[in-house]
Amino acid sequence: MPAKDDDRSVLTGENLLARFTALDAFLTTHQVLWKPRPFTHLQLPWETSYPELASWLRGRSLEEAENAHNQPALMDAPEPFATLAAMSMTLSAVDELPAHALQAAGHRLNVDVPGRKWEQIEAFASRLQFADPPKHWLDWCSGKGHLGRRLLRDGQQLTCLEYDPTLVASGQALSQRHQLHALHVEQDVLAADAASLLNAEHTPVALHACGDLHVRLIQLASAAGCKQLAIAPCCFNRISLTQYAPLSSAAKSSDLQLSLDDLALPMSETVTAGARVRRQRDTSMARRLGFDLLQRRLRVVDEYLPTPSLPSAWLDKPFAEYCHHLAQLKELSTIGPQDWSALQEAGWRRLAHVRNLELLRGLFRRPLELWLVLDRALFLREQGYTVRLGTFCETRLTPRNFLILAERD
Repeated sequence: MPAKDDDRSVLTGENLLARFTALDAFLTTHQVLWKPRPFTHLQLPWETSYPELASWLRGRSLEEAENAHNQPALMDAPEPFATLAAMSMTLSAVDELPAHALQAAGHRLNVDVPGRKWEQIEAFASRLQFADPPKHWLDWCSGKGHLGRRLLRDGQQLTCLEYDPTLVASGQALSQRHQLHALHVEQDVLAADAASLLNAEHTPVALHACGDLHVRLIQLASAAGCKQLAIAPCCFNRISLTQYAPLSSAAKSSDLQLSLDDLALPMSETVTAGARVRRQRDTSMARRLGFDLLQRRLRVVDEYLPTPSLPSAWLDKPFAEYCHHLAQLKELSTIGPQDWSALQEAGWRRLAHVRNLELLRGLFRRPLELWLVLDRALFLREQGYTVRLGTFCETRLTPRNFLILAERD
């Protein structure tokens, strides 16, 4: 059943708008602290206003930055860091939605599902409590349909919509193997004909559908009269536009204008990367930062020059060859003799600076994500839904752990 009104940190009713308004003021007031990306700036605009904080962050190692990445608010940094951290934690605090015990999963139902993904599915499924039992689950952007199969009970129907024909075929085969009556449909959910596949009997669910994909579901489900839906949003920057298009009246009234770079900020928190992946990521970034110093000299222009991502094999080539190749791709003049060793070392020093300066942006990561999720929740409320917003799992399973539950009388 829905959470009680006194369950203050599961956001419902007027609390949705009140929290959005507070977050909007926080994010708008401090834009200069989180919008500029340290990766593209040699000096950030806020550093002259807060020289002690800037110096403290720049004096830290790459390892220290890595250790603080997931919980920057816990750092003992000079002001205004602690004040901002306290505000960030307060404004982004949301409780878990109440859970219920699930029926045991069918025999070997979790075969072919990575362990972490199965834990996410179990956690998501345990939070789906509606006033009326669902009759027909609609697994949106379903992949192989693992979530839909876990939700399916006797007397219910299941339709899985997926764009990739290989995943559709695999999902149909899995449903047949488990003797479950599920319809797997190959469908581009962004296409005009997707609307015809939703009706009021459906209960749509979406676990980490990206950007435009989950926004499309919200719009179509509300228009189709679906009585209830559950969405865990993801990848807010995966949209076709170059600027964010607000959904709710409150967000449309906001002064906050969000670019694709801004929308990528909530996605910068990671908990799953292994040591090898982190080494590759760090080496790639250090090399790009070293090349950035070079290109500024070559062009005699003190601004960042976007460069294409190179295959990981390029990380094994000499740094000089890497830079020559990027220079060719960007049609720069002949590089000439360089102290490649010094330039490479400078790239690594810059990486330590960048990662530590990013920790200030990290204080706005969760508030911005909640602002975006609340925009979706408030839009659904405007469409006549009763909305509950909370988390469905711990961050260790996925940082994208916000869940919107919406139902109409």
